[in-house]
Amino acid sequence: MITNDIARRIVDAVDDGFDRQLATTCDFVAIPSTRGAEGPCQDMIGDLLRERGYEVDDWHIDLSELKDLRGYGPVETDVSKGRTVVGTYRPPSSVGKSLILQGHCDVVPAGPLDMWETPPFSPVIKDGKMYGRGACDMKSGTIGALYALDAISAAGLKPTGRIHFQSVIEEESTGVGALSTLQRGYRADACFIPEPTDCKMVRSQVGVIWFRLKVRGFPVHVFEAGSGANAITAAYHLIQALEQLESEWNERARSDRYFKTLQHPINFNPGIIKGGDWASSVPAWCDVDCRIAILPGWSVSECQKEILSCVAAAARHHRFLSNNPPIVEWSGFLSEGYELTNAAEPEAAFDRAYNAVFGGAVEDLVFTALTDTRFYGLNYDIPSLCFGASGAAMHGFNEYVDLDSLRKSTKATALFIAEWCGVETAA
Repeated sequence: MITNDIARRIVDAVDDGFDRQLATTCDFVAIPSTRGAEGPCQDMIGDLLRERGYEVDDWHIDLSELKDLRGYGPVETDVSKGRTVVGTYRPPSSVGKSLILQGHCDVVPAGPLDMWETPPFSPVIKDGKMYGRGACDMKSGTIGALYALDAISAAGLKPTGRIHFQSVIEEESTGVGALSTLQRGYRADACFIPEPTDCKMVRSQVGVIWFRLKVRGFPVHVFEAGSGANAITAAYHLIQALEQLESEWNERARSDRYFKTLQHPINFNPGIIKGGDWASSVPAWCDVDCRIAILPGWSVSECQKEILSCVAAAARHHRFLSNNPPIVEWSGFLSEGYELTNAAEPEAAFDRAYNAVFGGAVEDLVFTALTDTRFYGLNYDIPSLCFGASGAAMHGFNEYVDLDSLRKSTKATALFIAEWCGVETAA
Protein backbone atom coordinates (compact mmCIF):
# COMPACT_ATOMS: atom_id res chain seq x y z
CA MET A 1 0.00 0.00 0.00
CA ILE A 2 1.26 3.46 -0.84
CA THR A 3 1.45 6.14 1.85
CA ASN A 4 -0.83 9.17 2.06
CA ASP A 5 2.12 11.39 1.20
CA ILE A 6 2.85 9.44 -2.00
CA ALA A 7 -0.82 9.48 -2.96
CA ARG A 8 -1.00 13.23 -2.45
CA ARG A 9 2.10 13.82 -4.58
CA ILE A 10 0.67 11.74 -7.42
CA VAL A 11 -2.75 13.40 -7.28
CA ASP A 12 -1.14 16.86 -7.27
CA ALA A 13 0.95 15.87 -10.28
CA VAL A 14 -2.19 14.91 -12.21
CA ASP A 15 -3.61 18.37 -11.49
CA ASP A 16 -0.36 20.05 -12.52
CA GLY A 17 -0.31 18.17 -15.84
CA PHE A 18 -4.02 18.28 -16.64
CA ASP A 19 -3.87 21.18 -19.12
CA ARG A 20 -1.16 19.34 -21.06
CA GLN A 21 -3.25 16.18 -20.87
CA LEU A 22 -6.21 17.98 -22.42
CA ALA A 23 -4.05 19.48 -25.17
CA THR A 24 -2.72 16.02 -26.06
CA THR A 25 -6.25 14.59 -25.95
CA CYS A 26 -7.46 17.29 -28.35
CA ASP A 27 -4.67 16.43 -30.77
CA PHE A 28 -5.60 12.75 -30.53
CA VAL A 29 -9.33 13.35 -31.03
CA ALA A 30 -8.60 15.56 -34.06
CA ILE A 31 -7.33 12.52 -35.98
CA PRO A 32 -10.26 10.92 -37.89
CA SER A 33 -9.31 7.34 -37.05
CA THR A 34 -12.28 5.49 -38.48
CA ARG A 35 -11.88 1.89 -39.57
CA GLY A 36 -8.88 1.55 -41.86
CA ALA A 37 -7.59 5.05 -41.09
CA GLU A 38 -6.07 4.49 -37.65
CA GLY A 39 -2.44 4.79 -38.79
CA PRO A 40 -1.87 8.45 -37.81
CA CYS A 41 -3.20 7.76 -34.31
CA GLN A 42 -0.83 4.86 -33.92
CA ASP A 43 2.01 7.07 -35.16
CA MET A 44 1.13 9.62 -32.50
CA ILE A 45 1.00 7.03 -29.72
CA GLY A 46 4.34 5.60 -30.82
CA ASP A 47 5.92 9.05 -30.73
CA LEU A 48 4.46 9.81 -27.28
CA LEU A 49 5.82 6.53 -25.91
CA ARG A 50 9.28 7.04 -27.39
CA GLU A 51 9.44 10.55 -25.94
CA ARG A 52 8.91 8.99 -22.53
CA GLY A 53 11.59 6.36 -22.97
CA TYR A 54 9.41 3.28 -23.40
CA GLU A 55 10.46 0.31 -25.53
CA VAL A 56 8.12 0.54 -28.52
CA ASP A 57 6.87 -2.49 -30.45
CA ASP A 58 4.94 -1.43 -33.57
CA TRP A 59 3.75 -4.18 -35.91
CA HIS A 60 1.26 -4.94 -38.66
CA ILE A 61 -1.57 -7.29 -37.73
CA ASP A 62 -1.46 -10.66 -39.50
CA LEU A 63 -4.94 -12.20 -39.47
CA SER A 64 -3.56 -15.61 -40.43
CA GLU A 65 -1.90 -15.74 -37.02
CA LEU A 66 -5.13 -14.90 -35.19
CA LYS A 67 -7.92 -16.81 -36.92
CA ASP A 68 -7.64 -19.90 -34.71
CA LEU A 69 -7.55 -18.00 -31.41
CA ARG A 70 -10.48 -17.84 -29.01
CA GLY A 71 -12.64 -14.81 -29.68
CA TYR A 72 -11.62 -14.23 -33.29
CA GLY A 73 -14.36 -12.91 -35.56
CA PRO A 74 -14.28 -12.55 -39.35
CA VAL A 75 -12.72 -9.33 -40.65
CA GLU A 76 -14.26 -8.20 -43.91
CA THR A 77 -12.15 -5.11 -44.59
CA ASP A 78 -8.51 -4.84 -45.58
CA VAL A 79 -6.47 -4.55 -42.38
CA SER A 80 -3.12 -5.21 -44.04
CA LYS A 81 -2.05 -1.71 -42.95
CA GLY A 82 -3.57 -2.10 -39.48
CA ARG A 83 -1.05 -1.88 -36.64
CA THR A 84 -0.76 -2.48 -32.93
CA VAL A 85 1.55 -0.33 -30.82
CA VAL A 86 2.87 -1.40 -27.41
CA GLY A 87 5.19 0.62 -25.21
CA THR A 88 6.90 -1.33 -22.42
CA TYR A 89 8.29 0.04 -19.19
CA ARG A 90 10.73 -2.27 -17.45
CA PRO A 91 11.69 -1.37 -13.87
CA PRO A 92 15.30 -1.65 -12.77
CA SER A 93 14.26 -4.26 -10.22
CA SER A 94 10.99 -6.01 -10.99
CA VAL A 95 9.57 -6.53 -7.49
CA GLY A 96 6.03 -5.26 -8.14
CA LYS A 97 3.15 -6.79 -10.07
CA SER A 98 2.93 -6.31 -13.83
CA LEU A 99 0.13 -4.47 -15.63
CA ILE A 100 -1.38 -4.02 -19.08
CA LEU A 101 -2.86 -0.58 -19.75
CA GLN A 102 -4.85 -0.61 -22.97
CA GLY A 103 -6.90 1.76 -25.07
CA HIS A 104 -8.31 1.59 -28.58
CA CYS A 105 -7.86 4.40 -31.09
CA ASP A 106 -10.46 3.36 -33.66
CA VAL A 107 -13.72 5.33 -33.70
CA VAL A 108 -17.08 4.76 -35.36
CA PRO A 109 -18.16 6.91 -38.34
CA ALA A 110 -19.38 10.40 -37.51
CA GLY A 111 -22.55 10.24 -39.64
CA PRO A 112 -24.00 13.31 -41.37
CA LEU A 113 -21.74 16.22 -40.44
CA ASP A 114 -24.59 18.74 -40.55
CA MET A 115 -26.16 16.96 -37.58
CA TRP A 116 -23.20 17.84 -35.32
CA GLU A 117 -23.20 21.14 -33.46
CA THR A 118 -19.41 21.31 -33.85
CA PRO A 119 -17.25 19.38 -36.36
CA PRO A 120 -16.60 15.88 -35.00
CA PHE A 121 -12.86 15.97 -35.63
CA SER A 122 -12.30 19.53 -34.46
CA PRO A 123 -12.54 18.99 -30.70
CA VAL A 124 -14.11 21.79 -28.69
CA ILE A 125 -13.92 22.37 -24.93
CA LYS A 126 -16.89 24.20 -23.43
CA ASP A 127 -18.96 24.04 -20.26
CA GLY A 128 -16.60 21.51 -18.67
CA LYS A 129 -16.84 19.04 -21.56
CA MET A 130 -14.72 18.07 -24.55
CA TYR A 131 -16.74 17.43 -27.69
CA GLY A 132 -15.63 15.30 -30.63
CA ARG A 133 -15.86 11.84 -32.10
CA GLY A 134 -13.87 9.54 -29.85
CA ALA A 135 -13.48 12.13 -27.08
CA CYS A 136 -15.42 9.82 -24.79
CA ASP A 137 -15.02 6.44 -26.53
CA MET A 138 -12.18 6.25 -25.73
CA LYS A 139 -9.35 8.56 -26.69
CA SER A 140 -9.55 10.61 -23.49
CA GLY A 141 -9.14 7.41 -21.48
CA THR A 142 -6.09 6.29 -23.45
CA ILE A 143 -4.35 9.63 -23.05
CA GLY A 144 -5.49 9.74 -19.41
CA ALA A 145 -3.69 6.46 -18.73
CA LEU A 146 -0.53 7.84 -20.32
CA TYR A 147 -0.69 10.98 -18.19
CA ALA A 148 -1.38 8.85 -15.13
CA LEU A 149 2.03 7.30 -15.72
CA ASP A 150 3.46 10.78 -16.25
CA ALA A 151 2.08 11.87 -12.88
CA ILE A 152 3.91 9.05 -11.11
CA SER A 153 7.14 10.18 -12.75
CA ALA A 154 6.45 13.87 -12.01
CA ALA A 155 5.95 12.94 -8.37
CA GLY A 156 9.56 11.70 -8.30
CA LEU A 157 8.58 8.03 -8.38
CA LYS A 158 8.87 5.06 -10.67
CA PRO A 159 6.80 1.85 -10.78
CA THR A 160 8.44 -1.35 -9.58
CA GLY A 161 6.39 -3.59 -11.90
CA ARG A 162 6.56 -4.13 -15.65
CA ILE A 163 3.95 -2.13 -17.60
CA HIS A 164 2.72 -2.62 -21.17
CA PHE A 165 0.93 0.42 -22.58
CA GLN A 166 -1.08 -0.91 -25.52
CA SER A 167 -2.86 1.00 -28.29
CA VAL A 168 -5.07 -1.22 -30.44
CA ILE A 169 -7.49 -0.97 -33.35
CA GLU A 170 -10.62 -2.89 -34.39
CA GLU A 171 -12.17 -2.70 -30.90
CA GLU A 172 -15.40 -1.41 -32.45
CA SER A 173 -15.83 -4.30 -34.89
CA THR A 174 -13.79 -7.47 -34.20
CA GLY A 175 -11.25 -6.98 -31.41
CA VAL A 176 -8.36 -8.40 -33.44
CA GLY A 177 -6.10 -5.56 -32.26
CA ALA A 178 -6.28 -6.72 -28.66
CA LEU A 179 -6.08 -10.34 -29.79
CA SER A 180 -2.86 -9.53 -31.64
CA THR A 181 -1.19 -8.42 -28.40
CA LEU A 182 -1.84 -11.83 -26.87
CA GLN A 183 -0.60 -13.60 -29.99
CA ARG A 184 2.53 -11.43 -29.75
CA GLY A 185 3.10 -12.73 -26.23
CA TYR A 186 2.19 -9.78 -24.02
CA ARG A 187 1.00 -10.89 -20.59
CA ALA A 188 0.70 -9.31 -17.15
CA ASP A 189 -0.67 -9.97 -13.69
CA ALA A 190 -3.65 -7.70 -14.41
CA CYS A 191 -5.14 -5.60 -17.19
CA PHE A 192 -6.76 -2.16 -16.86
CA ILE A 193 -8.81 -0.58 -19.66
CA PRO A 194 -10.01 3.02 -19.13
CA GLU A 195 -13.19 2.87 -21.22
CA PRO A 196 -15.86 5.47 -20.30
CA THR A 197 -17.90 3.76 -17.58
CA ASP A 198 -19.35 6.75 -15.70
CA CYS A 199 -16.71 6.19 -13.01
CA LYS A 200 -18.03 2.71 -12.21
CA MET A 201 -16.31 -0.66 -12.35
CA VAL A 202 -17.55 -3.06 -15.03
CA ARG A 203 -18.59 -6.20 -13.23
CA SER A 204 -20.15 -8.10 -16.12
CA GLN A 205 -20.46 -7.33 -19.83
CA VAL A 206 -22.24 -8.78 -22.81
CA GLY A 207 -20.74 -10.52 -25.78
CA VAL A 208 -21.73 -9.56 -29.31
CA ILE A 209 -22.49 -11.34 -32.57
CA TRP A 210 -22.48 -9.51 -35.92
CA PHE A 211 -24.25 -11.07 -38.89
CA ARG A 212 -25.62 -10.14 -42.28
CA LEU A 213 -28.95 -11.17 -43.78
CA LYS A 214 -28.71 -11.59 -47.55
CA VAL A 215 -32.19 -11.62 -49.04
CA ARG A 216 -32.95 -12.11 -52.72
CA GLY A 217 -36.24 -11.23 -54.37
CA PHE A 218 -37.75 -11.32 -57.87
CA PRO A 219 -37.54 -8.03 -59.79
CA VAL A 220 -40.36 -6.71 -61.99
CA HIS A 221 -41.54 -3.27 -63.06
CA VAL A 222 -43.44 -1.67 -60.22
CA PHE A 223 -46.67 -1.49 -62.30
CA GLU A 224 -46.93 -5.27 -61.87
CA ALA A 225 -45.44 -5.43 -58.39
CA GLY A 226 -47.76 -8.22 -57.31
CA SER A 227 -46.06 -10.64 -59.66
CA GLY A 228 -42.62 -9.97 -58.18
CA ALA A 229 -41.05 -10.44 -54.75
CA ASN A 230 -39.74 -7.42 -52.84
CA ALA A 231 -36.45 -8.28 -51.13
CA ILE A 232 -36.60 -5.22 -48.87
CA THR A 233 -40.01 -6.00 -47.41
CA ALA A 234 -38.98 -9.66 -47.09
CA ALA A 235 -35.98 -8.53 -45.07
CA TYR A 236 -38.32 -6.67 -42.70
CA HIS A 237 -40.17 -9.95 -42.17
CA LEU A 238 -36.90 -11.51 -40.97
CA ILE A 239 -36.10 -8.49 -38.77
CA GLN A 240 -39.44 -8.88 -37.00
CA ALA A 241 -38.66 -12.55 -36.33
CA LEU A 242 -35.27 -11.63 -34.88
CA GLU A 243 -36.94 -9.05 -32.64
CA GLN A 244 -38.96 -11.93 -31.21
CA LEU A 245 -35.71 -13.84 -30.61
CA GLU A 246 -34.42 -10.74 -28.83
CA SER A 247 -37.45 -10.87 -26.54
CA GLU A 248 -36.90 -14.56 -25.81
CA TRP A 249 -33.25 -13.95 -24.94
CA ASN A 250 -34.20 -11.09 -22.62
CA GLU A 251 -36.54 -13.47 -20.80
CA ARG A 252 -33.66 -15.89 -20.46
CA ALA A 253 -31.51 -13.08 -19.06
CA ARG A 254 -33.83 -12.84 -16.03
CA SER A 255 -31.95 -15.78 -14.50
CA ASP A 256 -28.51 -14.20 -14.85
CA ARG A 257 -27.06 -13.11 -11.51
CA TYR A 258 -26.00 -9.69 -12.80
CA PHE A 259 -28.16 -8.94 -15.82
CA LYS A 260 -31.42 -9.84 -14.07
CA THR A 261 -31.24 -6.35 -12.55
CA LEU A 262 -31.68 -4.76 -16.00
CA GLN A 263 -34.94 -4.45 -17.88
CA HIS A 264 -33.62 -5.08 -21.41
CA PRO A 265 -29.96 -6.18 -21.48
CA ILE A 266 -30.10 -7.99 -24.83
CA ASN A 267 -30.27 -5.50 -27.69
CA PHE A 268 -30.75 -6.49 -31.32
CA ASN A 269 -29.95 -3.83 -33.89
CA PRO A 270 -30.37 -3.92 -37.67
CA GLY A 271 -27.64 -1.34 -38.21
CA ILE A 272 -27.08 -1.14 -41.97
CA ILE A 273 -29.55 -1.83 -44.75
CA LYS A 274 -28.80 -1.78 -48.46
CA GLY A 275 -31.07 -2.92 -51.25
CA GLY A 276 -32.57 -2.38 -54.63
CA ASP A 277 -31.33 -0.63 -57.73
CA TRP A 278 -34.23 1.52 -58.97
CA ALA A 279 -37.22 3.22 -57.36
CA SER A 280 -39.57 1.89 -60.04
CA SER A 281 -38.29 -1.69 -59.88
CA VAL A 282 -39.29 -4.23 -57.27
CA PRO A 283 -35.94 -4.77 -55.49
CA ALA A 284 -34.13 -8.00 -56.26
CA TRP A 285 -31.79 -7.85 -53.29
CA CYS A 286 -31.43 -6.55 -49.75
CA ASP A 287 -28.57 -6.93 -47.29
CA VAL A 288 -29.04 -6.10 -43.60
CA ASP A 289 -26.08 -5.93 -41.20
CA CYS A 290 -27.17 -6.80 -37.66
CA ARG A 291 -25.83 -6.87 -34.11
CA ILE A 292 -27.19 -8.81 -31.17
CA ALA A 293 -25.83 -9.24 -27.63
CA ILE A 294 -25.33 -12.44 -25.68
CA LEU A 295 -24.66 -12.88 -21.96
CA PRO A 296 -21.59 -14.26 -20.17
CA GLY A 297 -21.61 -18.03 -20.19
CA TRP A 298 -23.70 -18.25 -23.34
CA SER A 299 -22.08 -20.24 -26.12
CA VAL A 300 -21.38 -18.23 -29.26
CA SER A 301 -21.85 -21.29 -31.46
CA GLU A 302 -25.16 -22.22 -29.82
CA CYS A 303 -26.42 -18.66 -30.20
CA GLN A 304 -25.40 -18.73 -33.86
CA LYS A 305 -27.51 -21.87 -34.27
CA GLU A 306 -30.48 -20.11 -32.67
CA ILE A 307 -30.11 -17.17 -35.06
CA LEU A 308 -29.97 -19.52 -38.05
CA SER A 309 -33.00 -21.43 -36.78
CA CYS A 310 -34.95 -18.21 -36.23
CA VAL A 311 -34.23 -16.95 -39.74
CA ALA A 312 -35.04 -20.33 -41.30
CA ALA A 313 -38.36 -20.59 -39.46
CA ALA A 314 -39.35 -17.08 -40.51
CA ALA A 315 -38.47 -17.86 -44.12
CA ARG A 316 -40.66 -20.98 -44.10
CA HIS A 317 -43.66 -18.79 -43.27
CA HIS A 318 -43.04 -16.32 -46.09
CA ARG A 319 -44.59 -16.74 -49.54
CA PHE A 320 -41.36 -16.11 -51.47
CA LEU A 321 -38.61 -16.89 -48.97
CA SER A 322 -40.00 -20.37 -48.29
CA ASN A 323 -38.65 -21.40 -51.69
CA ASN A 324 -35.81 -18.86 -51.81
CA PRO A 325 -34.23 -18.99 -48.35
CA PRO A 326 -32.04 -16.10 -47.23
CA ILE A 327 -28.35 -16.46 -46.42
CA VAL A 328 -26.82 -15.55 -43.05
CA GLU A 329 -23.19 -14.46 -43.04
CA TRP A 330 -21.08 -13.85 -39.92
CA SER A 331 -19.60 -10.41 -40.45
CA GLY A 332 -17.56 -9.31 -37.42
CA PHE A 333 -17.83 -9.85 -33.67
CA LEU A 334 -18.21 -13.44 -32.49
CA SER A 335 -17.53 -12.48 -28.91
CA GLU A 336 -18.31 -14.06 -25.57
CA GLY A 337 -19.50 -12.07 -22.60
CA TYR A 338 -17.13 -11.59 -19.67
CA GLU A 339 -17.47 -11.43 -15.90
CA LEU A 340 -14.74 -10.02 -13.69
CA THR A 341 -13.67 -13.00 -11.56
CA ASN A 342 -10.56 -14.09 -9.63
CA ALA A 343 -9.68 -10.42 -9.23
CA ALA A 344 -9.62 -9.88 -5.46
CA GLU A 345 -6.10 -8.44 -5.40
CA PRO A 346 -6.37 -5.90 -8.25
CA GLU A 347 -9.86 -4.95 -7.08
CA ALA A 348 -8.55 -4.27 -3.59
CA ALA A 349 -5.78 -2.11 -5.02
CA PHE A 350 -8.27 -0.20 -7.14
CA ASP A 351 -10.68 0.20 -4.23
CA ARG A 352 -7.96 1.97 -2.26
CA ALA A 353 -7.17 4.21 -5.23
CA TYR A 354 -10.83 5.01 -5.86
CA ASN A 355 -11.54 5.81 -2.22
CA ALA A 356 -8.59 8.21 -2.08
CA VAL A 357 -10.04 10.23 -5.00
CA PHE A 358 -13.80 9.81 -4.87
CA GLY A 359 -14.43 8.70 -1.30
CA GLY A 360 -16.35 5.52 -0.52
CA ALA A 361 -16.56 2.35 -2.58
CA VAL A 362 -16.73 2.16 -6.37
CA GLU A 363 -20.12 1.19 -7.81
CA ASP A 364 -20.46 -1.88 -10.01
CA LEU A 365 -21.64 -1.55 -13.61
CA VAL A 366 -23.48 -4.26 -15.52
CA PHE A 367 -22.48 -3.32 -19.06
CA THR A 368 -24.72 -3.90 -22.10
CA ALA A 369 -21.81 -3.25 -24.45
CA LEU A 370 -18.50 -5.12 -24.67
CA THR A 371 -14.85 -4.23 -24.16
CA ASP A 372 -11.50 -5.80 -24.94
CA THR A 373 -11.18 -7.02 -21.34
CA ARG A 374 -12.75 -10.28 -22.45
CA PHE A 375 -9.66 -11.43 -24.33
CA TYR A 376 -7.37 -11.15 -21.33
CA GLY A 377 -9.83 -12.61 -18.85
CA LEU A 378 -11.19 -15.45 -20.96
CA ASN A 379 -8.11 -16.43 -22.96
CA TYR A 380 -5.45 -16.20 -20.25
CA ASP A 381 -7.28 -15.71 -16.94
CA ILE A 382 -5.74 -12.25 -16.54
CA PRO A 383 -8.08 -10.28 -14.25
CA SER A 384 -9.20 -7.35 -16.38
CA LEU A 385 -10.62 -4.19 -14.86
CA CYS A 386 -12.55 -1.61 -16.84
CA PHE A 387 -13.11 1.87 -15.38
CA GLY A 388 -13.18 5.35 -16.79
CA ALA A 389 -14.71 8.79 -17.07
CA SER A 390 -18.27 9.96 -17.68
CA GLY A 391 -19.62 11.27 -20.96
CA ALA A 392 -22.43 10.89 -23.45
CA ALA A 393 -23.42 10.37 -27.09
CA MET A 394 -20.91 7.62 -27.80
CA HIS A 395 -21.61 6.46 -31.37
CA GLY A 396 -24.01 9.43 -31.64
CA PHE A 397 -23.90 13.14 -32.46
CA ASN A 398 -22.07 15.63 -30.23
CA GLU A 399 -20.15 13.00 -28.30
CA TYR A 400 -18.41 14.40 -25.25
CA VAL A 401 -16.38 13.50 -22.18
CA ASP A 402 -16.94 15.25 -18.85
CA LEU A 403 -13.64 16.85 -17.86
CA ASP A 404 -14.09 16.78 -14.09
CA SER A 405 -14.72 13.04 -14.24
CA LEU A 406 -11.72 12.67 -16.56
CA ARG A 407 -9.49 14.45 -14.06
CA LYS A 408 -10.72 12.23 -11.22
CA SER A 409 -10.51 9.01 -13.23
CA THR A 410 -6.94 9.89 -14.24
CA LYS A 411 -6.08 10.33 -10.56
CA ALA A 412 -7.68 7.00 -9.67
CA THR A 413 -5.81 5.31 -12.54
CA ALA A 414 -2.50 6.76 -11.40
CA LEU A 415 -3.05 5.66 -7.80
CA PHE A 416 -4.12 2.21 -8.95
CA ILE A 417 -0.90 1.83 -10.96
CA ALA A 418 1.08 2.87 -7.90
CA GLU A 419 -0.85 0.51 -5.62
CA TRP A 420 -0.70 -2.45 -7.99
CA CYS A 421 2.79 -2.16 -9.43
CA GLY A 422 4.39 -0.54 -6.41
CA VAL A 423 6.58 2.56 -6.61
CA GLU A 424 10.00 3.63 -5.44
CA THR A 425 11.86 6.89 -5.46
CA ALA A 426 13.31 7.70 -8.85
CA ALA A 427 17.07 7.98 -8.98
